[in-house]
Amino acid sequence: MNAVGIDVSKGKSMVAALAPGGKILARPFEVLHTKSGIKELVSFVRTLDGDTRIVMEHTGRYYEPMLQWLASCDLFVTAVNPKLIKDFGNNTLRRVKTDKADAKKIARYALDNWCDLRQHTGMDTKRAQLKTMNRQFAFCMKQKTACKNNLIALIDQVYPGANTYFESPARADGSQKWVDYVATFWHVDYVCSMGLPAFTERYRKWCHRHGYNFQQDKPQLLMEKAKDLMAMLPMDKMTKMLVQTAVAQLNVLSKTIETLRTQMIELAEKLPEYPVVISMNGVGPTLASQLIAEIGDVSRFSRRGSLTAFAGVDPGAKQSGTMQLRSNRTSKAGTPHLRRVLFLVVSGLLMRAPDDLVYNFMDKKRIEGKPYYVYMTAGANKFLRIYYGRVKEYLASLPEK
Repeated sequence: MNAVGIDVSKGKSMVAALAPGGKILARPFEVLHTKSGIKELVSFVRTLDGDTRIVMEHTGRYYEPMLQWLASCDLFVTAVNPKLIKDFGNNTLRRVKTDKADAKKIARYALDNWCDLRQHTGMDTKRAQLKTMNRQFAFCMKQKTACKNNLIALIDQVYPGANTYFESPARADGSQKWVDYVATFWHVDYVCSMGLPAFTERYRKWCHRHGYNFQQDKPQLLMEKAKDLMAMLPMDKMTKMLVQTAVAQLNVLSKTIETLRTQMIELAEKLPEYPVVISMNGVGPTLASQLIAEIGDVSRFSRRGSLTAFAGVDPGAKQSGTMQLRSNRTSKAGTPHLRRVLFLVVSGLLMRAPDDLVYNFMDKKRIEGKPYYVYMTAGANKFLRIYYGRVKEYLASLPEK
């Protein structure tokens, strides 16, 4: 048996090969992330006698090309949580942190945990695309929140409260009525300078141009509010540029998010587990696509506990001598992206209070007086276990292709 440890970084990796007993099969060497570099690594692995397993950490995104390239060459390759490597084999007082030392440490971990290593199955193209799209979706959502807060901060200085004047929900393209309104009526003094008849006509044309319903009494209400407001910034070209630029930034992100949402749902619908995921309580089209994106192929997890550990919602254990804690913090050692989606699911269940196993479980914990994050995490764990069972059963029932 041979273990090949790979310490991955941007553009290159450090490789170490060990046999049982710490026997060095080859001095640590560097491999570039190029076709020729990968071919040399594959050739080296195939020269080793006996069963060989390749292990790397799944840190960032740099490991993914290396993992997929090696898996496509029919080699045993797997990626493990970096926390497992960090906590492994710290049996020296010296602090040694180099790429060579890390590669050797990964190889030693592979030898000590040989039977627990799982072959990387590799996500197909659709799953890889879906995961990437979901990460972009989450990034754009954060940017949209920042842009929205920035626009509101500007509006508070030129037209206080304008963002609260309309209750219309966002449209399919992500646009919002109050955002369109301040793009045209960008300053309170601009509204007041027109007079009610002129403002009413401008407002009516604005509604027609943007496809909003025109309410006859709305212009008068807006004018009355505007007359009682004070602006901090002057009504000039610079202020207009600031407001309209902020509006444009927000609109671009809103449109991008809705495009990503549509594409994610369309892609998720092509995956076999989508029908059973969308049927679960608390899961709509968007959350279904996000769950599938972050979990991937559920068959790569050998048991429910592996999936809850992957999400970082598995309960810990702390016992020593006669001391044993009854309640322990969750590990949070898994992917935060999946935890975020799970919390959105269980939050929706709490708001709707359906007759559902997960909701009833969380409600019981809440009645017992458990803290918010305790019953939310417990609910996420429960949901994920049900997800695992239902999806795996459904996939097993499908005819083999």
